[in-house]
Amino acid sequence: MSVEQYDYIIVGAGSAGCVLANRLTEDANKSVLLLETGGSDKSIFIQMPTALSIPMNTKKYAWQFHTEPEPYLDNRRMHCPRGKVLGGSSSINGMVYVRGHARDFDEWAEHGAEGWDYQHCLPYFKKADDWAFGADKYRNVGGPLAVNNGNNMQNPLYSAFVEAGEQAGYWHTDDYNGAQQEGFGAMHMTVKNGRRWSTANAYLRPAMERSNLTVKTGVLVKRVLLEGKRAVGVELVQKGKVKRFDCRDEAILSAGSIGSPHLLQLSGIGPAKVLKDAGIEQQHELPGVGENLQDHLEFYFQYQCKQPVSLNRKLGPLSKLAIGVRWILFKTGLGTTNHFESCGFIRSKKGIEWPDLQYHFLPAAMRYDGRSAFDGDGFQLHIGHNKPKSRGWIRAVSADPKEAPKIQFNYLQEPEDVEAFRACVRLSREIIAQPAMDKYRGEEIQPGASVQTDEEIDAFVRGAVESAYHPCGTCRMGAEDDEQAVVDPTTRVRGLQGLRVVDSSLFPTIPNGNLNAPTIMLAERAADLIRFGEAADAANVKVVMDEQWQQRQRQGKQQREVR
Repeated sequence: MSVEQYDYIIVGAGSAGCVLANRLTEDANKSVLLLETGGSDKSIFIQMPTALSIPMNTKKYAWQFHTEPEPYLDNRRMHCPRGKVLGGSSSINGMVYVRGHARDFDEWAEHGAEGWDYQHCLPYFKKADDWAFGADKYRNVGGPLAVNNGNNMQNPLYSAFVEAGEQAGYWHTDDYNGAQQEGFGAMHMTVKNGRRWSTANAYLRPAMERSNLTVKTGVLVKRVLLEGKRAVGVELVQKGKVKRFDCRDEAILSAGSIGSPHLLQLSGIGPAKVLKDAGIEQQHELPGVGENLQDHLEFYFQYQCKQPVSLNRKLGPLSKLAIGVRWILFKTGLGTTNHFESCGFIRSKKGIEWPDLQYHFLPAAMRYDGRSAFDGDGFQLHIGHNKPKSRGWIRAVSADPKEAPKIQFNYLQEPEDVEAFRACVRLSREIIAQPAMDKYRGEEIQPGASVQTDEEIDAFVRGAVESAYHPCGTCRMGAEDDEQAVVDPTTRVRGLQGLRVVDSSLFPTIPNGNLNAPTIMLAERAADLIRFGEAADAANVKVVMDEQWQQRQRQGKQQREVR
């Protein structure tokens, strides 16, 4: 029986996989097979930005993973959805576009990911970028990924929040994805002409017009096939039948920070004890596979609103129907935004070199499932500590790919993370207490005025924090001689030939921001490494930093020292 062969096999049509499918098929002499367990992304609930809470909580579109009981969160089992649809998690996420701070990528290089410092990454952020407000040294126009500010902060609460941040002593930033992340300003989202601009829309659909790309959906990859120390193909299940597809050049895992380490382990690649406990025959020892798991936690800081301007008035069934009809007919109105249109990036204390706390501001008090948090008008801050020290793991439990792996983040294991969340509470109260919020600020609903001491804050945080859905780090990129690194800085799996991993599992450390933008950047740069064996020359731009970061937590007035 003949086996279909392709030059490249990509496992996972998500944020990274769609980018790779597009870029690798630019070479008409190379054939590419893209494999995805999920199916079509054409649902209105995926394409309409305001419906973002629906696909994330739908089994059809997302793997509904849950963690083991988290020992430092009162043994809560945390929800960890991952995209299972064309576009992957870019089709179910909040569409927030944050590159991360420049120093986040310098930190990658410091951890052994040579060539992944900010100046080398910036050309690939720009390559992807189609920025609505014009090109400069940091931004680009004409790339595949549309980025804008949604409805341009029409609700007055957005601007009031930004002004409050400045009144509290923080910088204003005109573009947190440009020269200066630190401060308060407008937030950016991946939306185009009123539609979610996932990597399926931005990258995959144009590539599907090419004859050298084959896309197969509804398939479940069982393992990577090895001959000695070389990957030669994959084995999968399609409509109940086991099939094999071979690759002439490389197999590339882009199954995400949960899926990629799990698939490596299913293939016998990983820590010896994990494989033995799961009953999987070891093919290649790599102790770092599934380790170094990181994520962002956040909670909602909720207030009643004294003015009738919040989106709580739009959460009833008739209002939602009207928003949906307008979106269907015209692609305009509240259906075109994720509602996170202003934001802030600050440092939790002095002595922190670059921001480690992030705000998403929402002019409504509601839950991630889209339901109102209480009757009446309200607003909320999503606030979290974005540079956690705590680390977790992912472990296969059997050779069956349908059986979910065990996931343990060890959230808030490290005292520094607990301390940072105390700062989240206290600094947020200071910001909302500023004059800009006086005419809007009503009663504090959550955490509530009674939550004041360290012990009370810690107890609240343990019970209230939720994942921001940014898992990463489980196939960490590092130097060739780093035994815990899973891939080298060219994205090749250490000790094997013909096998790469390209997705957010490669991140050595988690950036200060949402992960979709850096994942797309990583895939853009990896595509050049795969095709040409080299990447673009480094940029040479300045980054705005607070030169007095060791002495102060906020600036007091706008001072822009550039280095």
